[in-house]
Amino acid sequence: MNLNLTLLGQAISFAIFVWFCMKYVWPPVIAALEERSKKIADGLEAANRASRDLELAQEQASQILRESKENAAEIIEQANKRANQMVDEAKEQVIADGKRLREAAQAEIEQDVMRAKEALRAQVSVLAFAGAEKILGATIDEKAHSEIVEQLAKEL
Repeated sequence: MNLNLTLLGQAISFAIFVWFCMKYVWPPVIAALEERSKKIADGLEAANRASRDLELAQEQASQILRESKENAAEIIEQANKRANQMVDEAKEQVIADGKRLREAAQAEIEQDVMRAKEALRAQVSVLAFAGAEKILGATIDEKAHSEIVEQLAKEL
């Protein structure tokens, strides 16, 4: 056999093999490589997206935490103000009650003093009439006695 014919046969066989590979083998391999490349790109994009989402979620979480702290501080401040207000109201109520009790006690004392003065006036007038009877040596009748006592009580 001739070397040229063998070489030509091998070249034709190689060309058929290349054509067969390009027609039937290469497209699935290229498709698999492209699919793999696309999956890798999608994975990288998903990782980037997840990273951005994580950063966004962390920012939102920190913002919510900050707002919660502000709300808690505001609620505590309002509670403290309300507690102080309640204490002030209680103090005012106690002061008002004390003043009212003091005034009531003062009024009761004044009434007791007035009653004591009235009783003292009555006793003084009785003693005065008794002394006057002894001095005069005569008895004054009850009607005249009560009129004089009332008149003296009014004058005193």
